Amino acid sequence: MNSNQQQFRYSTGVIAYPLFFVLSIWIVFWMQVRFFPSIKRLGVYPQKLEGLLGIITSPFIHADIEHLYHNSIPLFVLSVALFYFYRKISWKVLIYGILLSGLFTWVIGRPANHIGASGLVYVLVSFIFFKGIFAKHYRLVALSLIIVFLYGGMIWYAFPVKDGMSWEGHLGGLISGFIFALVFRKAIAKPERYIWQEPDYNEDDDPFLKHFDENGNFIENLEQEIEEEPISEDTEPNYNYTFKENKD
Repeated sequence: MNSNQQQFRYSTGVIAYPLFFVLSIWIVFWMQVRFFPSIKRLGVYPQKLEGLLGIITSPFIHADIEHLYHNSIPLFVLSVALFYFYRKISWKVLIYGILLSGLFTWVIGRPANHIGASGLVYVLVSFIFFKGIFAKHYRLVALSLIIVFLYGGMIWYAFPVKDGMSWEGHLGGLISGFIFALVFRKAIAKPERYIWQEPDYNEDDDPFLKHFDENGNFIENLEQEIEEEPISEDTEPNYNYTFKENKD
């Protein structure tokens, strides 16, 4: 199995891990509404020491059901793409993405309670897009184009265009994803190289080209032909016979 087949390989975790992650966010929201409404305050409070805890907890906290719904679908779709196309580094991108985007929010954010998984969504959008461009692999480039088509409009919300929205978390996610695309630049599936693309390729040793003669005609059977010496018409062939006497 070549490296590309190992890289792009479906497994149960491709669906199970993103589904479990999104489901855990919904469970936390249910507990928040039903039993612990106070956990809504466990967001990122910029420039405050007590706000550092929100770097870890904020992706699991949402303001309302609409906020949760808008984050759940892209988070699931992007996570599935991450685990399928970047299986070896998927957990690193998720965990470090939460931490780094949350830290950016803590540094540049307004004095408010920043909550929601949208920062992580922006991490995945940015990472998958730039990683595909850097990889120059046709599958990953195609994935980047799909990401632009589906979520390209999200770029505007990384700027202060809407009141009450944590654009700082979105911007931190975009920056974090770009950084990860650079850091993990070598952890990519290499495009397939054919034998004729190798620098030491020699046409004379190519088993396929050996099927063609100097005129470009295809030769199906490459077995060595036995050259028979032509018999002159003036010379009678010399046949040697050996008789074995049977004794009864």
